[in-house]
Amino acid sequence: MYHKLIIAGYLGTDPEMRYTPEGTPVTSFRMASNIRYRDASGEPREETIWFRVSVLGRQAEIANQYLQKGRPVLVEGRLRPDPQTGNPRIFRRSDGTAGAVYEVRANRIVFIGPRPAEAPPAVEAEEPVLEEPGSMEEEEIPF
Repeated sequence: MYHKLIIAGYLGTDPEMRYTPEGTPVTSFRMASNIRYRDASGEPREETIWFRVSVLGRQAEIANQYLQKGRPVLVEGRLRPDPQTGNPRIFRRSDGTAGAVYEVRANRIVFIGPRPAEAPPAVEAEEPVLEEPGSMEEEEIPF
């Protein structure tokens, strides 16, 4: 089976880069995605969902170099559930309320918004493509 998650949002923290024992760079950052809507009574509402994103390899080095807190970004990847529960990681905030963290392993990061002169184009992870784009007929799409 296969799933893909696409998120557009803003970085909530500056990226942090580290290396695996094998020497592979890994960059992590938090990003927020907002949705605005009106509830049943017509009042404007806003929901914010936070994601913890990690990216590997050359893409990790580029993300660490060019991304910073507040920058808009589009991330394509997959959800990484909590291995014990299969759900998002649940935690307690300092004020006692419950929170959840959605962890995402990025396959592709696209810098959106104003582009600094030295920023590179989108870089994709070095993973095999499962299907060629456009190879599925419209009738075969499962949704």
